[in-house]
Amino acid sequence: MKEIKQFQTESRELLNLVINSIYSNKDVFLREIISNASDALDKYKYLALTDKKYPSREYEIWIELDKENKTLTITDNGIGMDKDELVDDLGTIAKSGSKEFISKLKSAKDQKETINIIGQFGVGFYSAYMVAKNIEVYTKKENGKGYKFESDGQESYSIEEDKSITDTGTKIVIHLKDDSEEFEYSQYLDEYVIEELIKKYSNYIRYPIKMNVTSKEPKKDADGKVIENEYNEVVETKTLNSMVPLWKKNRSEVKDEDLNAFYKEQFSDYEDPLSSMFLKVDGLICYNALVYIPSHIPADLYSDSYEKGLDLYAKSVFIQKNCKTLIPDYLKFVKGLVDSDDLSLNVSREILQNDARLNKIRDSIEKKVLSTLKDLMEKDEEKYNKFFENYGTFLKFGIYSTYGGKKEDLQDLLIYNNLNSDKMITLKSYVERMDKDQKYIYYACGKTLESIRLLPQLESYKKKGIDVLLLKDNIDEFALMMMRDYDGKQFKNISSETSEELTPDEKSKIDTLVSENKEILDNIKEALKDEVSEVTFTNKLVDAPVCLSSKDGVSMNMEEVMDQSPETSGKIKSRKVLEINPESKLFEMLKTLKDDKENIDTCAKILYSEALLLQGYDVKDKTEFVKNINELMIKLGQK
Repeated sequence: MKEIKQFQTESRELLNLVINSIYSNKDVFLREIISNASDALDKYKYLALTDKKYPSREYEIWIELDKENKTLTITDNGIGMDKDELVDDLGTIAKSGSKEFISKLKSAKDQKETINIIGQFGVGFYSAYMVAKNIEVYTKKENGKGYKFESDGQESYSIEEDKSITDTGTKIVIHLKDDSEEFEYSQYLDEYVIEELIKKYSNYIRYPIKMNVTSKEPKKDADGKVIENEYNEVVETKTLNSMVPLWKKNRSEVKDEDLNAFYKEQFSDYEDPLSSMFLKVDGLICYNALVYIPSHIPADLYSDSYEKGLDLYAKSVFIQKNCKTLIPDYLKFVKGLVDSDDLSLNVSREILQNDARLNKIRDSIEKKVLSTLKDLMEKDEEKYNKFFENYGTFLKFGIYSTYGGKKEDLQDLLIYNNLNSDKMITLKSYVERMDKDQKYIYYACGKTLESIRLLPQLESYKKKGIDVLLLKDNIDEFALMMMRDYDGKQFKNISSETSEELTPDEKSKIDTLVSENKEILDNIKEALKDEVSEVTFTNKLVDAPVCLSSKDGVSMNMEEVMDQSPETSGKIKSRKVLEINPESKLFEMLKTLKDDKENIDTCAKILYSEALLLQGYDVKDKTEFVKNINELMIKLGQK
């Protein structure tokens, strides 16, 4: 006899919440029903191993599509349910039979197998009402009676004994809603849609998910020749899921070719990854992971639409794409996935609770990636250089964005172009080659290596044989600023004001020159009062007549980089110093103009613009620059 029961008020409210609010994507209903079926098989399998009353069998999940009746049916030959369990587990929303089953197992002393149960909230079944107008459940426990549960997910449900049910397990028949302008429910009756959803969400359920799939074969005539445009429909049983995920296998069973093939298929790349990491971690937190460094920069890596993160699985069931918490920002280029049995999922299984364990997994993966990079640097210089060319700026960003907090982890992974060789070198290599009297690690900044090599300040370093790091990335100087030093050696921009580096004799010589030429220097400074804070002499130039340096910690390069951002444009200014080479013939000419303030002004502006151009910066007023040059040439022609 059919019994009609009402959902309790709280259950009705929760049911409405499940159907309309908890899940953000209707597709996940199939994941939830399949996961429940997998749980039912796990439970039966455990009992079959521990109790002779439960005969062993071939465990499987079946999907059937009926377009005529608009039904989607999922069947498992798992543990099944009796009447009380139907009332408790389906009639009472959010009471999880799986969670109760696990609790009982935890107290058992004779466990022979660890089982993984996905459903721990008791709402997964009701996710099907996002797409169903009515659901029928046919179920039977081993040596028990068969029962039918039916509900439209509104006010009530019915339960009745059904003697036609002879097989142990559960069959769920989902009567799909009618299509509307907002959503096409009939898509779930298309074989390829179901195949795609199984592949996306349930590909690694460890039991076969089977479905009869229709395909077409060309018709042939009596002679065996293909008849054009005529086909026979062929129905064959197809297993839709892979079952054993690559990351759950032993590493010894997995070839590098397998890892590369999985990467290309999973992440739609045409090229093998630069590096693959196979992680199997057992401890306070257990997880498996496949982590990859792409061999080329993802096309959208620098776009606002790029989503960093690793794909997240729980007990081999897909939960979330690009879980941001699993990878730090400076490793955003890393691809991969993580599978763990130990995570606390929210009720929809779509997002995670605020779980410290997730952060620990991230830290573990971060250490593994850095360890792999260090190993790559030591064993394959060419490959590491390729990596650094693509992603080196992200390592520098890691130091900058953490205010130097990642310095110890990342500093020995940095490599730089340099003045004294054509090979990229590490900071460690630079320090090892320093002269014992050298106080600083010197660097020069610019937009390109070619423009940096033209810096007039490099002349004296070339002459003395002192190496200089050549930095062409916007982030470079900011990262060094956060690092402050390496192995006790501070970083020094060769374009910064360097009076503290002068020997007493050199300082005395500069001071004397400044004193003897104070009037000329004052006139030049007056002519450039809006551009420079100081005009002085320098011994750092060989052939060039002038150069620009900066003081007080903000370099001209930093100013230019900050000007590129709308948030900081115009807010950060460097204090520029025009430094004159007292040995240049141009300065000798300037001394002859001592009393000619007009020409001093013109020459000063030309020299300032010349210094900007030599150091790779733009001249703001090109019209005035050309005008000053022309006027000076006209005056020379008149003499």
